[in-house]
Amino acid sequence: MTACIRKPVSPTHSVSIPLVRFGLSLSLSFAMTFILCVLFGLLVSERGVHELFPTIFPGFVWLTGSGFLIGLVESFFYGWYAALLFGWLFNFFASKRG
Repeated sequence: MTACIRKPVSPTHSVSIPLVRFGLSLSLSFAMTFILCVLFGLLVSERGVHELFPTIFPGFVWLTGSGFLIGLVESFFYGWYAALLFGWLFNFFASKRG
């Protein structure tokens, strides 16, 4: 079993985030959160989620199969965007020593 964050092996080697694993885990987390929010929106009939999702997910229409699929795919891509941006920035600054 490997650890997620490792101590530097030498002064020239630094900690880095594996982007593919980080991207997949964050994207799946975003997609699962989207599904939970849709389920919450179905249980609670308040307008909060119904009005918020079309502004976050272009092409999303509440309670349609295509709208659900669009929101799910877009939330997955938002997770990849966040992972690549954060992972790249972290790896960039972690590689800078002193």
